[in-house]
Amino acid sequence: MKAFLCHATIRSALAAGLLAACVVPVTWGGERPAVREKVGDAVSRQIDAGHFRDAEAAIARALAQPGLAPEQRVALTFQHERMRRILLDFTLDANAVKARLRQSIPDLTDAEFTAWDRAGLLEKQVIDGRTLYFKRSPGNLFRLSADARARRKVQVPFDDGPNEVLNDHHRAVRAAALAQHTSSVLPRRESVTQILTVKADAVPAGETIRAWIPYPREIAGQQEDIRLVGSEPAGASIAPPSTLQRTAYLEKKAQAGKPTEFSITYELTLYARYVDIDPAKVTRTPITSELAPFVTERAPHVVFTDAMRAYSKRVVGDETNPYRIAQKLFAAVDTIPWAGAREYSTISNIGDYTLHAGHGDCGEQTLLLITLLRLNGIPARWQSGWIFSDGTYNNIHDWGQLYLAPYGWVPMDVTFGRLVADANAKPGDNALEWFYLGGLDAYRIAFNDDYSRPFVPAKTFFRSETVDSQRGEVEWKGGNLYFDQFDYDFRWHRADVPRGGGDAAP
Repeated sequence: MKAFLCHATIRSALAAGLLAACVVPVTWGGERPAVREKVGDAVSRQIDAGHFRDAEAAIARALAQPGLAPEQRVALTFQHERMRRILLDFTLDANAVKARLRQSIPDLTDAEFTAWDRAGLLEKQVIDGRTLYFKRSPGNLFRLSADARARRKVQVPFDDGPNEVLNDHHRAVRAAALAQHTSSVLPRRESVTQILTVKADAVPAGETIRAWIPYPREIAGQQEDIRLVGSEPAGASIAPPSTLQRTAYLEKKAQAGKPTEFSITYELTLYARYVDIDPAKVTRTPITSELAPFVTERAPHVVFTDAMRAYSKRVVGDETNPYRIAQKLFAAVDTIPWAGAREYSTISNIGDYTLHAGHGDCGEQTLLLITLLRLNGIPARWQSGWIFSDGTYNNIHDWGQLYLAPYGWVPMDVTFGRLVADANAKPGDNALEWFYLGGLDAYRIAFNDDYSRPFVPAKTFFRSETVDSQRGEVEWKGGNLYFDQFDYDFRWHRADVPRGGGDAAP
């Protein structure tokens, strides 16, 4: 189902979170309810419960109602698209999961599989009576279960980033910040090329493809002096600096049998950050009009549910110091294991989902922590972008910021979590445990200072990623191109070091 909708309608729907309730009178099961039903909420619940056929019927009835507002039509149409995307993520039956697991555990038993499955370690949904497993659940199992990891025939380490464990870069950041009495240190000039490639024949030859590639924002003391070097095709349109999810916009015509490549190259100066927080100096933050949006709910993904309140109470207890509260919440979310995530656009409430799923990727963990901090009156907000190393490692990543008086906005990265000193610890390493609650490494670029914000220029069709913006977005006059129709890549080098000059490992 495709909907050709004006930019203004899409923008208003995006601002409402796309999944907001649509209130229209409809007939359920042949009977008209006595009160107006929140169709968007009801359809969303049906989809989350796996009742896709019922949801399809409810959407069709609602769309047929006269006087349906354009933004309500957008939200309902997106629920239709959400079901399609869920089925792209949940593609495996039990036998397929077992077959993949046996690639790592050749002698896997049915009893083992059943035990892990019943423990909720293999993410699945029952959709119209069919049990379907998330396509990344076999690999995720080894991150979620020590028993499963121990059963692997070959013990292959996970491909985690170098800064997820305590290292000399963290030590250097803290030492420089303390010595220089500043929170922004160790500047490095980077040259980055971001590439988006639409697959051959995804769009008919001669048709114009519109592409949005994430582009960094100027953030004082974090990333500065951003300069566009070039683009392919030439003439990239850069969104205004005030755009919270900033992009470079490009257009190009498709050619038969050939992929269509877009790219941008830019330079910028990155800083590591370290705020030497003294808990005794932290006071309760007066909530000004500027901070008010960051202590409130923001449906659908930041909601103070009863379960969220109960979890917060268990974790926080009687603590009143804002920094100590933040430490407790940070530590609690840090214990939720990382696992590869389904597409965010398929999840009706990411914070609540992460609380109950027992695992989460960086964005899911960050939205859960943001929700908990706001629930406790501590302003918190989103950042996301790209992380890399002086070697070959790179990945997209999400993190955030919290506001602590008298320090102001300080970084937080709950996915990197607490840096625990090991047997090879050096003097002073214990002081780095909370590095990522007030500090950041210099190996990341922020594209976004918020989530689910409109692009400039606006998209005509639904975004592939309705929350984040890191891989890019593409469309043509026939509709959006989803992630299975394009690829993305990053290339980078130090711009302030001669090529081949050899950087020190982070």
